[in-house]
Amino acid sequence: ALVAPSPLVPAWTLPLQAAPVTEGARRRRCAGGHVTPRGGAGAGAAAGRRGGCSAMSLRERSPGGAVEAGEDAAAALAEPDGPDRCLSLLPWDRFSAWLHCVCVVGFDLELGQAVEVIYPPHSKLSDKEKTNICYLSFPDSNSGCLGDTQFCFRFRRSPGRKVSLCCFLDQLDRDLPVYLKKDPAYYYGYVYFRQVRDKSLKRGYFQKSLVLISKLPYVHLFRTMLKQIAPEYFEKSEAFLEAVCSDVDRWPPPIPGKILHLPIMGIIMKLRIPTYRDKPGTTPIVQNIHQADAQISMALPTVHEVDLFRCFCPVFFHIQMLWELVLLGEPLVVMAPSPSESSETVLALVSCISPLKYCSDFRPYFTIHDSEFKEYTTRTQAPPSVILGVTNPFFAKTLQHWPHIIRIGDIKLPGEVPKQVKVKKLKNLKTLDSKPGVYTSYKPYLNKDEEIVKQLQKGVQQKRPTEAQSVILRRYFLELTESFIIPLERYVASLMPLQKCISPWKSPPQLRQFSQDDFMKTLEKAGPQLTSGLKGDWIGLYRHFLKSPNFDGWFRSRQKEMTQKLEALHLEALCNENLVFWSQKHTEVETVDLVLKLKNKLLQADREQLPVKTDTLKKLQTHINDIILALPDDLQDILLKTGTT
Repeated sequence: ALVAPSPLVPAWTLPLQAAPVTEGARRRRCAGGHVTPRGGAGAGAAAGRRGGCSAMSLRERSPGGAVEAGEDAAAALAEPDGPDRCLSLLPWDRFSAWLHCVCVVGFDLELGQAVEVIYPPHSKLSDKEKTNICYLSFPDSNSGCLGDTQFCFRFRRSPGRKVSLCCFLDQLDRDLPVYLKKDPAYYYGYVYFRQVRDKSLKRGYFQKSLVLISKLPYVHLFRTMLKQIAPEYFEKSEAFLEAVCSDVDRWPPPIPGKILHLPIMGIIMKLRIPTYRDKPGTTPIVQNIHQADAQISMALPTVHEVDLFRCFCPVFFHIQMLWELVLLGEPLVVMAPSPSESSETVLALVSCISPLKYCSDFRPYFTIHDSEFKEYTTRTQAPPSVILGVTNPFFAKTLQHWPHIIRIGDIKLPGEVPKQVKVKKLKNLKTLDSKPGVYTSYKPYLNKDEEIVKQLQKGVQQKRPTEAQSVILRRYFLELTESFIIPLERYVASLMPLQKCISPWKSPPQLRQFSQDDFMKTLEKAGPQLTSGLKGDWIGLYRHFLKSPNFDGWFRSRQKEMTQKLEALHLEALCNENLVFWSQKHTEVETVDLVLKLKNKLLQADREQLPVKTDTLKKLQTHINDIILALPDDLQDILLKTGTT
């Protein structure tokens, strides 16, 4: 793994109680400016004086552009009421780090579903986004979800709007595992829907959803949060919602790798967000320690994982085939009786190829009103690489032409060993009432692993807890994915030029091209057979995978990492040269050209967060200063004033 420099820390010093900040002010702030509310000039400086430090002290950068004491500042950010109040973010920035907004969706007899409340009030949602949220926040009428139901959905963000989230929080994204990184093109919606009989209403039912809109895929965290706040919200209404949002606005930033304490209406949720440095398959345990005060502490074992065994139970005889379909980015439809079952199953499918990232689109809950409905159901072209979760019977006819359909009934843990269910032919799928099973003509490349099926069946017989069954299943998927990806990792690493090829006086060398034929040749001696006992057509599986969106996304990510590593090694090579001695042997024009190139190198290291040690950047800045000081005074003045491009 490449080591990223410390994240940049914002230099804004407004106290949390400052006046609301306009969108324009947010944009100016994100561009790097120091912002004060209108009519409040100097408020930031005053806050800095009260806190015992100035805004300028935060802005003083090290030679490479990295902020001095970045980690200390990040630690201070995690303490909203700590002594370093001068490091506080602007109002609602803490909230925005976790959520975009909170919506309440109700049912109006004349309008149908409608967004009744958006909080905070300044949150921006386009009309298209509001429409999507309205329809996705309610189960289809055929679902018959009486009582309380929880589920999640995912929808496209409207293009063209700037992100108001501050730059510091974007740096945190770099420390996440690839499968937890935010996708800037999508929002998640986490729903708590209540439908109960109410004779005082014209329709005879109370129907309302509390919805959390976020860029973060932290399913378990937001599900737990909704379970705590939604029932009380339905009793107390909007004043309670405002108090909830105020609590979230006091949360520390979502820093990966740290134990975070998140207070929410008298309860403290304790959790840890994974980092890319964590060993795949391991989850550091967050201990539940009794608080000295009256607050209740709740330790979350995960922020993002779903109950794998519960989700795959209806089709667990076919888990290996489903893993192949997800790995290859094949079009998949999950037909379920309710949004809860559809969303959990889609999320389970996407997670089964972890630590690989599923690079295509996926919709845990999809309706006929979705803005992409026509795009995804057209028969004029092949079905796209996407996983859809649906509940409307209309889809049984509309998506008949899709090659792979999973039909599940109500998800219940079996009291007895499930019976073998054969793969069914697509033509047998007529309606949503068809029997549960997998409808496809796909023939798996790998032979079936009977051991995992026996192990899970034995667990059912012995009444093994579902959590333990999920751990077994997750480990199985992890080992299968790693066995598949290790040969690719090994081959791609060989495309990296040798370090001796890196010269400080030439541009960094390019990576060698990926050759499918060369890669296939490596499989004979260094293929998946080294780590997996599974037999089958591994070669065919690789050939298919190399054409998939998942390979494209994975390879682009590896390419970027290795290119950045080459740039970092090139910087180190420059630092180890006696650049002042070189400049003395060359003309002033060549020396000035070198200084400008070195300055651009430092800017690039900062902008792209290259894996370079701070000492290396400081050393390079010292070289630049020494070269400039050896030049005539007029050139010194020009070069000291000249920025970088």
